[in-house]
Amino acid sequence: MELGMIGLGRMGGNMAKRIKQAGHTVVGYDRDPAVSDVGSLEELVQRLNAPRAVWVMVPAGGPTRETVDRLGELLEAGDVVIDGGNSHYQDDQKHAELLAERGIGFVDAGVSGGVWGLQNGYALMVGGGDENVKQLMPIFEALKPEGEYGFVHAGAVGAGHFAKMVHNGIEYGMMQAFAEGWELLEASGVVNNVPETFRSWREGTVIRSWLLDLADRALKEDPELAHLKGYAQDSGEGRWTVQAAVDLAVPLPVITASLFARFASRQDDSPAMKMIAALRNQFGGHAVETLKGADSPGADVAPPQS
Repeated sequence: MELGMIGLGRMGGNMAKRIKQAGHTVVGYDRDPAVSDVGSLEELVQRLNAPRAVWVMVPAGGPTRETVDRLGELLEAGDVVIDGGNSHYQDDQKHAELLAERGIGFVDAGVSGGVWGLQNGYALMVGGGDENVKQLMPIFEALKPEGEYGFVHAGAVGAGHFAKMVHNGIEYGMMQAFAEGWELLEASGVVNNVPETFRSWREGTVIRSWLLDLADRALKEDPELAHLKGYAQDSGEGRWTVQAAVDLAVPLPVITASLFARFASRQDDSPAMKMIAALRNQFGGHAVETLKGADSPGADVAPPQS
């Protein structure tokens, strides 16, 4: 199968490699000419045979909207656009309506796997019509981990990114629990080998998980996380999860508290936030603030336009 991939950064570049390794053809476009196969979106569309499939892997908000708008002008009826970034589900619905006017399909794909996805596969949460999803299954099969898990057609357009939004909210709560436990162990004066304690939990305990494995890895590299500043950004999806809970009157005390804890990290050098920062760097390659680092912005993702 042929696929156009727009955005060949940390995630998009590795996804393109994994798709190629599965025997598919990928034509990539990026603003960086050193990694781009073509010089423009127009050339990317021209290089693909109809019906075309084009995966958008650029920052959510304005960059995604601009890219989808331009593809709407360039693509033809029967083609399909996949938004694999961290877009808000309401933006998906607007994009689908816009493209549908031109006979172009739209699928939203929440993607999890971070910098490890190339090796381990990506978890995919997909929203869209049955026909479009079926058309794209060879690509989804190439990206997902081997076996029965790691892919879901969650529902209609917007369902994929809504599921990914909730996934990230859960992730916030899990990371916060590990971070608070680590801080308490460090402060106890009773446990004098905190890294080994975390390592011992990797087998035989009910809290064993990939996040725990990554916490162990971070503590091997820096046993006291002394080289990190207790500052953790939020991706934006945590905020959206809490807002959706407010809109739907669903209580989310743990996820909400973990989001507010990240806000608190911007005021003080929180020890627990050192672990949050370390975990985000381990699984997603997210930038961290060292003790010598500069100040950083707030959310990585802009809110959707009303």
